[in-house]
Amino acid sequence: MALRRTVWVSVFPLLGIVAACVPQDGAPKAANTVPPPPAQQSVAAAAPPAPATKITTDLTAPRSGIGTATYRCGNNGMITIQNLGSSLHVVGPDGATEEFSASPANQSSRYQEAATHDAIVIDGREALVMKRGSTPQTCKR
Repeated sequence: MALRRTVWVSVFPLLGIVAACVPQDGAPKAANTVPPPPAQQSVAAAAPPAPATKITTDLTAPRSGIGTATYRCGNNGMITIQNLGSSLHVVGPDGATEEFSASPANQSSRYQEAATHDAIVIDGREALVMKRGSTPQTCKR
């Protein structure tokens, strides 16, 4: 009799747990499902939530930042670039000046000098300087 009571006491709680896990309508129950929290609504907050901020980078739009920066070009010295938006005014290590126009005209990172076809591409803190007959060199601020 003591053995029957031990079995009944140890099996009964397990039957209760199993019965709680089986749905009453016969449909299978998904494991580890948590219902979503109820929506919190405030009477004072009548305005809808602000949309997430979307950052768009348009490389074709001219930059508003006009300024002057000095770049170190390895052993070839330093150049100074004055960014005028749609053009660059460049002073080379020897003091010679060149004017570079945006190429194509609607962007603000690639520039070309009309007579010599020298070019400069500005990318962040670097400027790639391409001179006719020379190896392109990267200059850094």
